[in-house]
Order: sequence, then C-alpha cells, then structure tokens
Amino acid sequence: MRLTRRTALALALSWGAALATRPALAAEWPNRPVRIIVPFAAGGPADGLARMLGEVFAPKLGQPVVVENRAGAGGIIGTAAAAGANDGHTLLFGSISMTIVPHLQPNPVGYDVVRDFVPLGLVASTPFLAVVPAASPIRDVAGLVAAAKARRGALTSANSGYGTLSHLTAELFNERTGVEIESVVYRGEGVLMPDLLGGNVGMGFLTLSSVLPHIRAGKLRALAVAGAERLAELPEVPTFAEAGIQGMEVDGWQAMLAPRGTPPEGVERMATLLAEAMADPAIRQRIAGFGALPATRDRAAFAAMFPEEFRRWGEVVKARGLRAE
Repeated sequence: MRLTRRTALALALSWGAALATRPALAAEWPNRPVRIIVPFAAGGPADGLARMLGEVFAPKLGQPVVVENRAGAGGIIGTAAAAGANDGHTLLFGSISMTIVPHLQPNPVGYDVVRDFVPLGLVASTPFLAVVPAASPIRDVAGLVAAAKARRGALTSANSGYGTLSHLTAELFNERTGVEIESVVYRGEGVLMPDLLGGNVGMGFLTLSSVLPHIRAGKLRALAVAGAERLAELPEVPTFAEAGIQGMEVDGWQAMLAPRGTPPEGVERMATLLAEAMADPAIRQRIAGFGALPATRDRAAFAAMFPEEFRRWGEVVKARGLRAE
C-alpha cells in the first residue's frame, strides 16, 4: 500500500496523539483492585471497620476493594507487608499499636512507621478509663495514687496483653505519677474481666465498650477518663487532667494509611473518599456499632498527631524499660 503525503501526515498525527495520551491514561488511579491490609485477625473490630469501608469505597473507585488479614507479631507482619508493597494499590488499616510495637522489639522491624506511611485519615477512636471493682475502697484518682504509694507494687492492674494500649496506659500512669502499679497480663479484656469483677486484681485501664455494662450494673467504678474530654456515656466521670494528672490523654485510634510509594493521585483520592465517608451520618452510626467512637479530627490533625504518637510511646517504652515477651 502506497501512502500519500497527506495520509502519512494524518497517521503521524494520530500516533503522536495516542502517545501523548498514554501518560494520562497510566496516571488514572485505580486501574486495578485496591487491597486493604488489616494487620490483625479476621472477625475483630479493625477487620469489620475495614470491610465496611471497603464496601463504601468500591463502587466509587470502580474497582474491587479486597481486605487482606495479615495477623501476627502484634501487627508487625501486616504492617511490614503494607510498607513493602510496590503495586501502588495497597492501603493499610492501622491503629495506635503501630506506633508502640516497633519500640518494644529488640531488633528493627524492617520498616519506619513515620517515613514509610502517609496518613489518609482517622476512622475511629476507642476511649480508655481507669476502673476498680465496686467493692474497692478506692473512689477517685487521688485515692488510686495514695493506694499505690502506700505499698509499692502491691496494687495490681489488669491489661489485655503485653504491649497493648491497655498495658501502655498503665505504664504511662506510673510514669506520670511516680507510682508502681504492677501489671497483670491477660489475653484480652474478656479473659481478665472475671478477675477484675471478683477483686483478684485491683484495677484496670480498659476500653469503654468493655467496662460500660459493668459500670452501669454497679459492678465496676470508673475513676477517670484517659482522654481530653469527658464521655457522653459517663458525663460524671472526670478526665485525668481534671483529676490533677497531666499527660494522660490516650486515644485508641484506628486509621487508614498509604505506603509512601502510593501515587499522589491515589493518596488524594482515598483521603477524599475517606473524608466523605466520615462525614456521612449513616457511616458514623455503623462505626459506633463496632463499639468505637467515630473520629472527629481531620486528616491534617491526624498527620500532625501521627509522628508525635510514635515519639511519645517510644519515650514511655524506654523510660519503663519494656521489651516484647
């Protein structure tokens, strides 16, 4: 076939136009299924929240959203998998534990939490309270400090696992007050509850969802909220700051993050979709159904808080001489 000059010029122009559009097409995100890694076992609150958000995101992204559970080593396995993902379509459903666990390890975990992840936004918060059995003579924070000082190490605090936020909140209290409340490690809040209710352990720093039914039943007494504000569910319970103990603001947050190598358009799109979801009253109600409080802080606040959380818990771990068991 012989091409005329006019035909050749037309073909050249069409090929050039096609080549020029390739970068734009390649820049479209997502162009494949999106994976959300949850570094904990299936069936828990984090898994449920991630799957709920995946259902919300999928139709808006026009791609399937697959939740992958990569549990183990306190979240290290799943977090490392997300940090090392190079497909540009992997996200992490993280929690405050990712800013704690690396400090507890005797060896490097293989990733840098602050350097290797971009915060997309907060999803939920889990409030923590200091509670004692209803029969305990301790009635307030001042009484708790006095009891701990009266017999060093005699007062015990139940926690849901070594290195968990329940444990670290107790260690933070020791650090802030100069007392020494002995930690008693259990495998979950449900396991420790009979001993706490029975007075076999003296107290605990535990989640609102686990203790609220027992407080309302008159079996536990709440001494203070480890947060910046009082809780609507227990408006009569003061914060630690109101009780005279500063620096006890603890937020058991859960959030979405992207590996550092995620394309900028992917980061911005997911951050926007998450912000839209968090503004939806129906979705906030669904989050509350998991026993958590829907997040109120925006992406900028989370981005500022994230490295500060890593620094803060590192200092607590170091000051208390903690190491993973």
